[in-house]
Amino acid sequence: MKAERLLQCDQVVAGYGRPVVGPVSFDLHRGEVLGLLGSNGSGKSTLLKAITGVARVFSGQIDKLPDIRLAHHRQQPVRPREFPLTGRDLVRLTGASKRKAPEDVARLLKGRMDRLSGGQFQIVQVWACMGSPSDLILLDEPTNNLDPATMDTLVRLIREELNGRTLLVVSHEASFIEAVCSRVLSVSS
Repeated sequence: MKAERLLQCDQVVAGYGRPVVGPVSFDLHRGEVLGLLGSNGSGKSTLLKAITGVARVFSGQIDKLPDIRLAHHRQQPVRPREFPLTGRDLVRLTGASKRKAPEDVARLLKGRMDRLSGGQFQIVQVWACMGSPSDLILLDEPTNNLDPATMDTLVRLIREELNGRTLLVVSHEASFIEAVCSRVLSVSS
């Protein structure tokens, strides 16, 4: 029996003032980790933004399961310059605080977000999405700013913290996509 379909993109052409990506078609079922692989500028992030309603769909159709809960890790998450928000505060806001963070992430949650390195900030943001109660998690270039050790943490998070949820992962790093995804779709402009 095939798992429940959460998302279907049928011949989607998306962009802003003009089309940037497409046509792209795929189905995404519960428990899958689908990777969108492509070069910089190929429209991968734009496709995620079309799924969340931020980018314009010029043609084609995006169908999501009604009442689906989404978490979207953006390619360049906004980090306030001076803001006394800790990692714990962030995960509490996303509902991720109900799940115990892995030790290497938990130690980062004690610190202020504006004082973390780029890679530390990135992994806390990913945990906030992974630990949230979302059905579908969109991760846009989650490997940005990560050193090799933190990259290993990210791969482990995706492999071990899925709990039957579904991920759509965007990257231009083929080795990362191959390490975490059950299926890969190439996107080109």
